[in-house]
Amino acid sequence: MEKWPVGVFASIDAGLGVKPEVARELGVPTVHLHTPHKPSRTEENAKRFSSKLREFGLRITVVFAGFEGESYADIPTVAKTVGLVPPETREARKQELKEIADFAKLLGVNAVGLHVGFIPHDPGESTYREVLAAVREVCDHCRGNGQRIHLETGQESADALLQFLRDVDRDNLFVNFDPANMILYGSGEPLPALRKVGAYVRSVHCKDAKWAARPGEEWGAEVPFGTGDVDAEAFLRTLAEIGYDGPLTIEREIPQEPERQKAEIGQAVRVIEELKRKILG
Repeated sequence: MEKWPVGVFASIDAGLGVKPEVARELGVPTVHLHTPHKPSRTEENAKRFSSKLREFGLRITVVFAGFEGESYADIPTVAKTVGLVPPETREARKQELKEIADFAKLLGVNAVGLHVGFIPHDPGESTYREVLAAVREVCDHCRGNGQRIHLETGQESADALLQFLRDVDRDNLFVNFDPANMILYGSGEPLPALRKVGAYVRSVHCKDAKWAARPGEEWGAEVPFGTGDVDAEAFLRTLAEIGYDGPLTIEREIPQEPERQKAEIGQAVRVIEELKRKILG
């Protein structure tokens, strides 16, 4: 299989990704799929959608979970609403995550990604232990499906993430590394973080951002890949260094401006293809 096939973040009826038609137009071979809304997650739709993707020459490499009620309005809102951390939605979301994994299995996809949320820094805290138990339960369900779970980076430092991965202690728990999220959330320099968690990285997002004036208190700014503080070439060289050879999946979250989104993703495809030639020869 080709090293570093280019991909885009796509969606059918939910999330911030581009439509599969746009992915086909961009000429990429792989996608990360934002999971469709619950009513769409049927066996019949899985068959129909799989056949459409085959026709488009696209392969899904990760299905990403998203939950109702999640908001990325600002950092405190993320902490309150995202992933498996908020106690009032945890049980329902855990159940839904298992259903999403089962839908991914119908699509023939062996990896499910998600933002687990702001994990408390103190492993002695009850919320930490509860989230640990929830992630173990979901990992065990996914193992039954022959699947991995990929936790997306951003909300915690590389050290805190490593600690959590080790504490969960499941051999099908890995990382989706998003370098821009480290900058957006102010959780650490992306490239040293990538080296630290490198052994766990099984998928990546090619996304870029600029640091906020007060990192961690306010959002950084997302910008087109190759124009921000990530350093696209150094990012790809670090991926080569840690031995990552999976898809390079472009994520650009401006669905309200579809033409600009498509143009900036197209530009990112060109940036990545050029860097691949330079690095891989």
